Amino acid sequence: MELQKAYDIITRPILTEKTYSLMQERKYTFEVMKEATKPEIKEAIETIFKVKVEKVYVMNMKPKPKRLGRSEGYTRGWKKAIVKLGEGYVIRELQGSL
Repeated sequence: MELQKAYDIITRPILTEKTYSLMQERKYTFEVMKEATKPEIKEAIETIFKVKVEKVYVMNMKPKPKRLGRSEGYTRGWKKAIVKLGEGYVIRELQGSL
């Protein structure tokens, strides 16, 4: 897979307290393109970070209702992927202060 297409599939990493604890188990969380499939996500992560992906878990996050004063609306819906890396692999760019 070419690098530009890989960057189109992976939107951004999700870095929260919960995802930092998942990193101890070699699991990294990303926001991905809604149309992306598990094989495409796996290939994109392997291309960008030069690691071996063991398993990909995918969830569709539904829009939530939000209000600001009198105006009401919804947050956007998005797709989340949790990627488990092979033994001995880490993504150093996302480790932070770990």
